Amino acid sequence: MASFFDGSHNWSLHTIPAAWILALLPHLYATSLAGSKFDVTQPRGMVNKLVNDQSLDSATKSRIARAEGAQQNGFENIGLYAAAVVAGNIAGLNAGTLNYLSGGYLLSRMAYNIIYITNESAMAGNARTGVFVTGIGLIMTLFVKAGNKLQPGLL
Repeated sequence: MASFFDGSHNWSLHTIPAAWILALLPHLYATSLAGSKFDVTQPRGMVNKLVNDQSLDSATKSRIARAEGAQQNGFENIGLYAAAVVAGNIAGLNAGTLNYLSGGYLLSRMAYNIIYITNESAMAGNARTGVFVTGIGLIMTLFVKAGNKLQPGLL
């Protein structure tokens, strides 16, 4: 079986649905914390609805809000990520490069979700920002490498 990072198989396009799942997981976690308080008829209003709910403690409400924020951030970034992976494939970047950069992005999203959801300090908030910027850097690297391959000598 081919290893993800050995470059014998291009796994990068497979990471797009994986990134989508990683974006969804924080929402599933938030709804599990909310339990019966989650309203399937108005899912986007969950955080606002829970603000005045006295049956949940403030730590749980904060964790739900952070999980929803992590989910929103994941879905806001997935289009840019998918475009970068497709650009890399169209440009014909080698499988090893595509796998390392797309795998690195998935790892950055996992770390981002964990840090965001468990974040209770300014230091953790700064770490979350650092992980976010790393993920965006991996996306931009895919775009730049694709552009360089399609237009040699430009950068």
